This record gives sequence, C-alpha cells and structure tokens, in this order.
Amino acid sequence: MSKQFTGLGKGLDAIFQSNSTHNDTMATKSNDKTVNEIALQKIKPNPTQPRTEFDKDALDELAQSIRRLGIIQPITVKEEAGIYTIISGERRFRAAKLAGLETIPVYIRKVGDQELLEMALVENIQREELNAIEIALTFNRLLKECNLTQLELSERVGKPRPTIANYVRLLTLPDEVQAAIKAAFISMGHARTIAGVKSYTDQIYVLEQILIENLSVRQTEELTQRLNQQDKPTSKAKGEKTVMPQTYKNVAVALSKVIGSKVAVTQTKKGNGKITIKFNSEAELIRIQNLIK
Repeated sequence: MSKQFTGLGKGLDAIFQSNSTHNDTMATKSNDKTVNEIALQKIKPNPTQPRTEFDKDALDELAQSIRRLGIIQPITVKEEAGIYTIISGERRFRAAKLAGLETIPVYIRKVGDQELLEMALVENIQREELNAIEIALTFNRLLKECNLTQLELSERVGKPRPTIANYVRLLTLPDEVQAAIKAAFISMGHARTIAGVKSYTDQIYVLEQILIENLSVRQTEELTQRLNQQDKPTSKAKGEKTVMPQTYKNVAVALSKVIGSKVAVTQTKKGNGKITIKFNSEAELIRIQNLIK
C-alpha cells in the first residue's frame, strides 16, 4: 500500500528529485516527484557530513513529533550497491530511529562523490543555528575540496562574494578569537574588526578589551584604529634597525594575557629596556593596579 506525502519543505530536499526506483523500495508519485520508502537499516550517514554534533533535546522533540505526525519532509539519499548515503536530512534520520520507525521516506539522487560533498556542505551552511566559524569552515571546505572560486561559491549559496571572503578571513584569527566567536562572546562585526589588526598581540588585546569593557563594534573599530596608528613605522637614522628578540615578544604576550591589557616590551642597544602597560581609562588603570597588588 502506497503513501502520499504532502507539505514537502522548500529546502534542498524540495529540489532533489529522482525518477528512479529500486526493487527494495516502495515508490509513489506526488507532484511528479518520486518518494521512496526505505528501511532505516539500509541508510547510513554521509561520512563527509560537516555537521558532527546534534542537540539531544532537539532530537527528542523531533522524535516525539514524528511519532504523532510521521515524517513530513523526506530526506535525500544517494544509492550505491543497495546502501543509501544521506545527502540531506541526517537530523530527521536520527530522530526517526529514536521514534522507533523502521522505514523513512526518501528522495534518491544519482550523484558522484564530489557532488555529494558539495550538496552536504551547501545544505549545512543554510542552517540558521550555525555560528560564524562553522560557516567559515564550511565555505573553506567548499573552496578547497570542491575546487570552487569565491565567485562560483557566491553563485551557489546566494551570498555576495565579499561576504564569503569575510567569513573565510575569520579562520586567520587567533584560536582565542575563534573560540570567542563560537561561544557567542563576540559578534561577527567584532571579529571582522579584530581581523583588521595586524599583529597577534594586538588582536588578543582587542579581544580582551571587548570582553572586559563590553565594547560595541563601533568602540572596537575606534580601538583598532588607534592601535594601527601606533604601529605605523617611524623614521629612523640611516642604518639604524631594532630587532626585538622573540623572548621579549613572548614575555609581552604572556603579560598581556595575565593583566588583560596590552603590554609592550622594548629594548635599547645597551641591552636594557622597559615594560609598558597601556590603559584606556582611569577605571582600567585601577583594575591593573589591584591585579598587581
């Protein structure tokens, strides 16, 4: 007995069609789209699926909905030697297993491995719950593993090329900044502003100031402008060149992390030097003083 599926979604699954049938499937027609009922035990997740974590509570809620209403939107799969690899819809697949279903409605697509990866990646970035770093990683995989240019990727995902470039640029930021983005401690606007700072030390300093002072994006832009202005090279006497030892740089970074403010370590030709701690307000100066005490 065949089933009629209605109310299909408007995501990638809605445009994935197949007129193929298989001996171990039950195929039905709905608006000229072939929907097949496949045993769950014959379906496997896509090994290249970008999404690796699924919220347990959300899956339980979806499973409860499936027990009441069934699967409203079929998943999309690729068939090979009687095994079906998920292209889109792994969350529904997992929830269907939790709900105790034995079969699930699917669209079957004939695609190669490269197209399979691209479909999975594109479907992944359309999720609203992804953070900026997850989107950046997905864009980067599409560019490198699918051999796409930023312009080609722009056409595929419907986003301006500069937007894609801004996301990918986030991957050049220090791990601490990327972690702050993932944890939603800073916004995409904050991250883009930090990316405009040249040195690692200054980038970490800006991040710390955002967290400590709860800076807005505009305030962060003003801070980075001051830092970039300070970093501009000054004229030196002919032949004069100061090279900062790596040890001094490491000390500056370590102190910056401990104090929560930018620390500069300078050295003279004689070998002596000084440590400079920068602050932007009286309150920050008092905070540093209390920390040292």
